[in-house]
Amino acid sequence: MVSVQFAGTTQKCTACQKTVYLVDRLAADYRVFHKACFRCHHCKGTLKLGNYNSIDGVLYCRHHYDQLFKRTGSLEKSFEGLPKIVKTEKVVESKVASMFGGSREKCTGCAKTVYPIEKVSVNQAAYHKSCFKCSYGGCTINPSNYIAHEGVLFCKHHHMQLIMAKGNLSQLESEAIKESAGVAPTFVAEVIDFHAEAEAEAEVEAQPEPEPSPQC
Repeated sequence: MVSVQFAGTTQKCTACQKTVYLVDRLAADYRVFHKACFRCHHCKGTLKLGNYNSIDGVLYCRHHYDQLFKRTGSLEKSFEGLPKIVKTEKVVESKVASMFGGSREKCTGCAKTVYPIEKVSVNQAAYHKSCFKCSYGGCTINPSNYIAHEGVLFCKHHHMQLIMAKGNLSQLESEAIKESAGVAPTFVAEVIDFHAEAEAEAEVEAQPEPEPSPQC
C-alpha cells in the first residue's frame, strides 16, 4: 500500500509544472511549489516561507530583493537593467459558462464566490476586481503592477514608501504564510503603525506656533 504522503495530487508546481507530492509540497502566495523549486530568481538559493519576497509573481531572497531596489532605484527593472517580462496566465473558461455564470472559485480577499465577469487571476489565486487592491492605501492595482510581500498586496508606490520609511524589508518582522491565512498579521500591524505615525506628524506640523508673550 502506497503511503499517503507519497501519493500524487492534481496540483502542479508553479516553477516546473510537474506533479507535486504531499511530502514535497510547499504553498506560498496561494501557489504550490516543490520545496526544491522554491528558489530566488537571481541567485537560485532555496527560500523559506519567512524570508522571501515576490514582485509580480517573481520570487527573490531578502538580500537580492533589497539589492535590486537599491541598485536600480525602481522595481521596474531586473538585475540586468532590462525591463521585466511579466508572465500572464491564460484562464480557459468552460464552453457552457457565461460571463455571468457562477463558479466554484472563491475570492482570496473576501472569500465570496467570484463570477467570470468580475474575476482577476494572479498566481493561481482569484479575486474580485474590487478586492484586488493595495492593502495600505486601498488604491486599485492590476496584475502587471502589484507587489506581494508575504501574501499582502501593495501598489508599487506605497510599497516603496514603506521601504523608504523602514530602511529595508529585512527590518520588517515577517511571519510564515499559512495556506489558510489571508494576510500576515505582524506585517499588517507594521503598516497600520506607520500610517498612524504619519498622521500624527502631519497634525503636529499643522498646529500654529504660539506667539511670544509681550514684554513690559
